[in-house]
Formats: sequence, C-alpha cells, structure tokens
Amino acid sequence: MTATPAHDAAVFIGRFQPFHLGHAALLRQALAIAPRCVVVIGSAYQARTPKNPWSWEERAEMFRLALPEADRARLLFLPVRDYYNEQRWTEVVLAGVNRLLAEAGVDSPRIALVGHFKDATSDYLRAFPGWVLHSVDRSGPIDATSLRDAYFGCADTTEAAHSLDATLAALVDQAPPSTLAMLRAWAALPQFETIAGEWRFVKAYHKAWAHSPYPPVFVTVDALVRCSGRVLLIRRAESPGKGLYAMPGGFIEQRETAYQSALRELREETAMNLLDSTMRGALQSARVFDHPDRSQRGRTITHAFYFDLGERELPEVRAGDDAARVEWVPIGLLAAMEDRFHDDHFHILDHFIGLTDGRTPNA
Repeated sequence: MTATPAHDAAVFIGRFQPFHLGHAALLRQALAIAPRCVVVIGSAYQARTPKNPWSWEERAEMFRLALPEADRARLLFLPVRDYYNEQRWTEVVLAGVNRLLAEAGVDSPRIALVGHFKDATSDYLRAFPGWVLHSVDRSGPIDATSLRDAYFGCADTTEAAHSLDATLAALVDQAPPSTLAMLRAWAALPQFETIAGEWRFVKAYHKAWAHSPYPPVFVTVDALVRCSGRVLLIRRAESPGKGLYAMPGGFIEQRETAYQSALRELREETAMNLLDSTMRGALQSARVFDHPDRSQRGRTITHAFYFDLGERELPEVRAGDDAARVEWVPIGLLAAMEDRFHDDHFHILDHFIGLTDGRTPNA
C-alpha cells in the first residue's frame, strides 16, 4: 500500500541563471517529497543583462530538459518579476502558487518549501510561515555567477569558438548536459554577443573601482515626466543597457542638489527646457530607490522625481548627451514594454503611475 505524501506540492524558488547541478539536487529533493513542484522563477520579464541573460521561458526549458519525460508533467512554473519590496513579492508568490495549484485541482494545499540558506539573499525562505521549510545542505561549490562569468568571458577572445568548447567542457561538473547543450546553442544567437559586450563593460567598470579604500556607493538622479497621457523616455546610447528604455537621468554633480541634478540631466538628454517655475509646479513627488541589486554597476542609490505637466501640448524634445533617442511614450503601452527597460526603471514607473498591480504582462 502506497503511503499518502505528506505534502501536496513542493515549492522551489530561484533565478536559475542558469539551471545548474546545485539546482538539480534541490529539484530532486522537491520531487521526492511531493507529487508536484511549483518552480518560482524570479527576475522574470526583465530585459536581458549579464546578470539575467535568459528569459523565464528559457529557464523553464532548462528545467524540463534536465528531467526524464515522466517527471516533466509534475512541474508548474510561476514567473515573478522583481518588486524590490519583500512584502509585495511574497504576496504575489503566495497568490500565484495557490492559483496554479487550484488550477491543478488542489485546494487548501499542504506545501513544502525546498531551499538552502546560501547567504542574506536566502532570507526569503523565512517569509512563508504557512509552508513547511525543507532546508537542504548545499550540494557543492557551484555558483551561477562564476558560471556566467566563464560563459560570457569565453567570447572575449580571437578563438571564441574554441574557447566556447573548452569552457563548456570545463563546466561538466557544474551544469547538466542539457543545460550545457542549450548554452552552446544560445551562443550562436545574436543576443549572446550583445550580452557578452555588456558583461565586458560591467567587469571593466568594477575593476576600475576595485582598489577604492571603501566599497563604492554611487548616487544618481532620474526624472519621470508625464504629459497628456505620455511619459518622456530615452533610449540609452551606451552600455550598460545600450538600446534600452530609461528615464532621463545620470550621476549627481558635486555642487548640485539632487533636484538640480535631475533638471540638468533632463535638459542634457532631452533638450526639454521649460521654466523653473513650471517644473516646480509640476513636481508631484520624489522618492529614493536604494535596493542593493537595482543597478548592474553596483551599489547605486537614485533620487527619482515625478513631474506631471498636465494636459498641455507636448514640449519639444530631441536626443542629446547619453540618449540615442527620446520619445513621448503613451502610458497605455508601458506595461507591455517591461522587458525593454534598463535596470529598475520599469519598477520606478510602476511605483509612481501604477502599471502592474501584481499582474503578469498583458494579463
């Protein structure tokens, strides 16, 4: 007689950039204790970056390919965006897991949470007191950051094809054969060199500050300008985030307040040059965004200012400084553009003008 499982489902949370053998060990544990596993894929819907190069769909496929055919149907995938707000993120995960299980015919599910405490970034494992935590020891010194560094670093050579072969051969004890095969195929796609170029920029940027007496903390400003149902956005001309949408902004100057820097960056990047009194009257609110992981450059704190110019005629603008293009984008289009934004700029827009309300894109 087969014993009834103690749990209706196991939950496995991570970014899985990419899926490696450490993840595979935790997945086996999850499937051993429950008939279903809900895989919560974090950092979903973002633009591709060296830290998040693979879409949530590609990461889900890495899971499927690593499993025998019979086990693939036991997986349910829940993509979740970064909210930079633990309470909101937790609420979205709870609601999403319950929805998926209800759709699978499981009401009032008994849930196990499978994971291991790597460092402070693993504190989310304590955010679900209604779930039974199965803490698993780390299976070995496998690190997704080092794996990505090896993968994108192999493009920085005149013998890139040979280097890719050697790199993937050296990673056989880090990732399943199916993941390595997917990485080999992905390296032939145009986005590989794009992300490798961003990776080289970020590495050089970090190297330039490596000998600072203290870990550097950068301070920036951003300006969200709304007018007649549109917001003013630029397309970035340089790395990081080349070609992505962003709000006008940049680094604060030594002899400026954050507000003065925001207006200067707005003028330099968009040539929008309204009267100071007009901008003062349009200022609705300001907020500091300081999540440690919000920027590829490193620890970067930004002061964001929200201006609403009302229903007037759109001011004339033109691209300048670090902007390749400048556009007045209809607010109704923004929710579907989430994967085209630099860093956390979509999140900042969401905070000020409300784009998601916990929904998935296009939902």
